[in-house]
Amino acid sequence: MIRHLLSGADLDADTATQILDTAEEMAAVAGREVKKLPALRGRTVVNLFYEDSTRTRISFEAAAKRLSADVINFSAKGSSVAKGESLKDTALTLQAMGADAVVVRHPASGAPHRLADWVDGSVVNAGDGTHEHPTQALLDAYTMRSRLGRLAGLSVAVVGDVLHSRVARSNVLLLSTLGAKVTLVGPPTLIPVDIAAALAPGTGVCYDLDTVLPSSDVVMMLRVQRERMSDSYFPSAREYARRYGLDGPRMARLPEHAIVMHPGPMNRGMEITPEVADSSRSTIVEQVANGVSVRMAVLYLLLGGNNR
Repeated sequence: MIRHLLSGADLDADTATQILDTAEEMAAVAGREVKKLPALRGRTVVNLFYEDSTRTRISFEAAAKRLSADVINFSAKGSSVAKGESLKDTALTLQAMGADAVVVRHPASGAPHRLADWVDGSVVNAGDGTHEHPTQALLDAYTMRSRLGRLAGLSVAVVGDVLHSRVARSNVLLLSTLGAKVTLVGPPTLIPVDIAAALAPGTGVCYDLDTVLPSSDVVMMLRVQRERMSDSYFPSAREYARRYGLDGPRMARLPEHAIVMHPGPMNRGMEITPEVADSSRSTIVEQVANGVSVRMAVLYLLLGGNNR
């Protein structure tokens, strides 16, 4: 098992499959009356979040606590970071406190990689800028495998704001490693030039959503990240929804077995309509639940598995 989880590229097929298989075992714990394992008793996990988060932060906290680890939640707001403390000095503070693992979300791409140089414990990237979000890709892969029974050979359309999406990058890397065929779909302004070839050979690019729907096993809708946009990347929200939003009629063009995913939070009515988000094909709530099991597996294998 690897020491850190910083990128989807850190995972080969065997390691990724080991995490997914372990997550299945962790999911069984959720069905028990007592939802705890003693696996990480005596270990300390720090959630170091420089950006706002609901699902990811709570998911990691729940995962660590279910494994009996001690959890420290660190928010940049109200800390010495607000007074100008650097990431390195914060890292040295955590090191002095004996952190065994640091789960970090940071607005700067590459920040978790720097952090890994400064601490002795394991570092898990919970999202860095517009770069990557590897545990989201793992929980997405887990959800696909749970619903469809496999990953190899699946056709996955990742739709929307690819330019600003760390989720898209990690999913392309991981799903390609596990044998899925990924196609990036969106307006030309939101799909960086050569991104498909740079991330994983064989990744496709399409600018017409209706073209890819009939052959897609999975459609993953991405949130339009307007908070990261300084320019106008499309004429209007209404025009974006008309061209790239997933609604009922478009969902009907999918194969009967196909599923719809979204990493959240959603812009309902823009990239996805309530009709689709709340349908039986939607895995959005499952993804949240699966996130706890997958993050339990990651923490267990990094801290309590066979690498120490």
